[in-house]
Amino acid sequence: MKTRLILKAGRPGTKRLVEKYGDSLVCVRFKYDEAAQQRLKTVELIVERTKWTPPHYADDALVPVKIGYSEKQLMEAAKAAKGRWNPEARLWFIRYGKIKGTPLEKHIHIDK
Repeated sequence: MKTRLILKAGRPGTKRLVEKYGDSLVCVRFKYDEAAQQRLKTVELIVERTKWTPPHYADDALVPVKIGYSEKQLMEAAKAAKGRWNPEARLWFIRYGKIKGTPLEKHIHIDK
């Protein structure tokens, strides 16, 4: 199954779905199933909104970074930033100042 088109809410082709779901509609996807010869229309909806304050880190704070085993480039970047691997937690620990503004920043593991 392949996704060929993703439309954000409010774009042409989403009008009826915006009327139905309102501000909860994030996007509409069109998927194509060649085996079944079908086009599927899916929607992404917001089901809950809660207050959230993004974490703020000092540059010298150690932050946990989750990197997948197959993400070799990110692992090399973590090593270059003098990160340390913790096998028990399965996380890298790196000083925030070393990864601020890099792709590693998006991989900071936030406990829920």
